[in-house]
Amino acid sequence: MEPATDHPAVATGRIGVLLVNLGTPDVPTPAAVRRYLAEFLSDRRVVEIPRLVWWPILHGIILNTRPRKSAHAYAQVWTDEGSPLAAITRAQAEALQARLGDSATVRWAMRYGNPSIAEQLQHLKDAGCDRVLFAPLYPQYSGATTATAMDALGDALKAMRWQPAIRALPPYFDDALHIEALRSDLTRQIAALDFAPEVLLLSFHGMPERTLHLGDPYHCQCRKTARFLAEALADDFPAMRIETSFQSRFGKARWLEPYTDAMLEQHARKGTRRLAIAAPGFAADCLETLEELGIRGREQFLGTGGEHFAALDCLNAGDTGMAMLESLVRRELAGWLD
Repeated sequence: MEPATDHPAVATGRIGVLLVNLGTPDVPTPAAVRRYLAEFLSDRRVVEIPRLVWWPILHGIILNTRPRKSAHAYAQVWTDEGSPLAAITRAQAEALQARLGDSATVRWAMRYGNPSIAEQLQHLKDAGCDRVLFAPLYPQYSGATTATAMDALGDALKAMRWQPAIRALPPYFDDALHIEALRSDLTRQIAALDFAPEVLLLSFHGMPERTLHLGDPYHCQCRKTARFLAEALADDFPAMRIETSFQSRFGKARWLEPYTDAMLEQHARKGTRRLAIAAPGFAADCLETLEELGIRGREQFLGTGGEHFAALDCLNAGDTGMAMLESLVRRELAGWLD
């Protein structure tokens, strides 16, 4: 049988990798932040409150008051390349592409904001990627992060007539590659400080406490990351106390404890003078690490009696973090890559 001469050419046979992080407004303005927050806080996995109760609060109060305050916070950390989270995720995708070479096509997306998961998945398919590794850059699993990214992937696939085969990068909270990358990078950063920290505070993003009781594994996975990392750092820093806390709470409900801001003030008041803080639940620096920890956290600690404070960088697109990410990705692509 002769092949059809009028069939459009279709690219196939490529492998794609889609890196995904949470999201960011396009610009640090109240209007842009309002659009971003409206999308983010409308997600039923992010806010598990009945719509009848939550909708008046969101549209009547939060979206009319919070965007201006958040825009000011974003403006303090915005870069010439735009949002730090977007710029770093882009750099991670470019660095991974360089490491994988022609064996795969790498793109990046945001769960909320731009570029969207649906848009980037379609770009990969149009480029001939009929096998795609979907890689949410969340070391610890949460319904409000990993699961909602998978939801968005599912929605994107629903709109596609010809879907690619999909694999997903699993959480890597206790993976030896991740723990060693954190140990190596934090050791380098701590050694470069002009003071020796008495305390290293490992701050993870908070979640309402009820999510733990509903079965979300996030809290346990954060604790496990912290425990493994503390054990890995113990030999190099035997005198440094390593503690765990949770940041970014809002509203009146009880969130995972202890709270980072409270811990910073308590340490200073109880005599800790030298403190460093790291965020091993974040793959890339963002508003929560650069502004909440690096600016407000510094003010809280120094303002209540502390003398030396350092907010340490996330793994970002540095060689240590990228070597880890390449290894994780290659492992998940086994059988697809030659």
